[in-house]
Order: sequence, then C-alpha cells, then structure tokens
Amino acid sequence: MTPTKILLVEDDPNLGQILREYLDLKGYLTDLARDGEQAFRLFQQNRYDLGLFDVMLPKKDGFSLAREIRMVDKNIPIIFLTAKSLKEDTLEGFRLGADDYLTKPFSMEELLLRMKAVLRRSQPAADAPRENTRFRIGTFTFDSEQQTLQGDQEHYKLTSKEAELLKLLAINKNQTLGRSLALKMIWQDDTYFNARSMDVYITKLRKYLKSDPAVEIINVHGTGFRLMG
Repeated sequence: MTPTKILLVEDDPNLGQILREYLDLKGYLTDLARDGEQAFRLFQQNRYDLGLFDVMLPKKDGFSLAREIRMVDKNIPIIFLTAKSLKEDTLEGFRLGADDYLTKPFSMEELLLRMKAVLRRSQPAADAPRENTRFRIGTFTFDSEQQTLQGDQEHYKLTSKEAELLKLLAINKNQTLGRSLALKMIWQDDTYFNARSMDVYITKLRKYLKSDPAVEIINVHGTGFRLMG
C-alpha cells in the first residue's frame, strides 16, 4: 500500500521538525516547507494526499498558498494550523475550501484524528481520476495528454508549453488565471523574459481558437488571462 504523502508547511523550526518526525513515525511520508513559496514549489514537483498549512507564514501566507493550490488541484484536502482563534480567520479558511482548522496549541493525537477523518472524507475524490485531460472549449475538443486541439475543420498538434498553458486556462475557464501563477507553474519563474514568452504563446492559442467567435482569451489588466467560451 502506498504511504499517504503530506505537505507540511510550518515556519517554526522546532514545531515543524517535531510534526514531521511524528508523522513519519506514524507511517506518513512528509515533506516540510518553511514558507509559502517553498511549499508551492514542492507542490509543483510532487503529488500530495493532504496539506497541513500554518496560516502565518513568511513570503506567502497559508491562505494565499491554499488559494493558488486550489486553482490547480481542487481535490487535495487542506487542514489549517494557526495560533489565532479569530472567527474571521476561521471563516476565511473555510471560504477557501479548508477541510479542517486546528488552533495551536494542539495535541499530536488530536492532529492525527483530524487528519484521518479528513482523509476518509476525501477518499472517494482520491479514488476518482485526479485530473481531467479532455476539455470542451466552444466547438473545440482539447486533449491535454495527447496535446491536440480539434475543431470542426481544424486539427492542431500543440507544443508542450502550448498544451500546459491551455490546460491551465481550461481548468480555470471563465475565471482569471493569474500571470504569476501560470509562469511559475510552466516556466518555473515569473521573470520579465518568461512573461514575454508567455504572451507569445497566448497569441498562438488565440490564433488556434479564432474560428469560434464564442471563444476568447481576454486580458485581465494587471492580473492575468481569462478563457471565455
């Protein structure tokens, strides 16, 4: 049986190490990140069954981290760990789709029970295909695995980056896809030159989709792009 893999994000070095050692002892495979940006890089590189996110983190707080991860994977269960007990923080966590919320200090036994309960609830989603590889975009059918875009009269074989970018847009169809998020997911860095490269790929995708007037990739000023259709 494959061990359950945990993404633990905790900036307190002592607590983080204690939690990781405890979870490893209980049979979980645990990756520990010290800040939100490091955690997102680990998420890009690995598949996790559960996220344990401290709310107050350097570089990127736990809520922002969860928001970005939810744009890519809506199924991964998340438990927030926080020293705060403010009602507003709890509500914000649940608005972001948190599966549970644990206020410090907590016992290891309580954490383990909460984790097991969340994992049980998420098991049907975990057993289902974790991601869709076929998308309907207006009159087009996009297969991200085969990297093909099929229209009524057209058939395109996409490059890897074209397919990755269109997949992110399709996953977030009719919602704004942040420029920085797309750059980090595909180019691994949101430098100026990578941003210019992405603009070129957006132009290419628009050309592929132009035969369907109901489909449009619009610029959201200062934020990113939105696939409509």
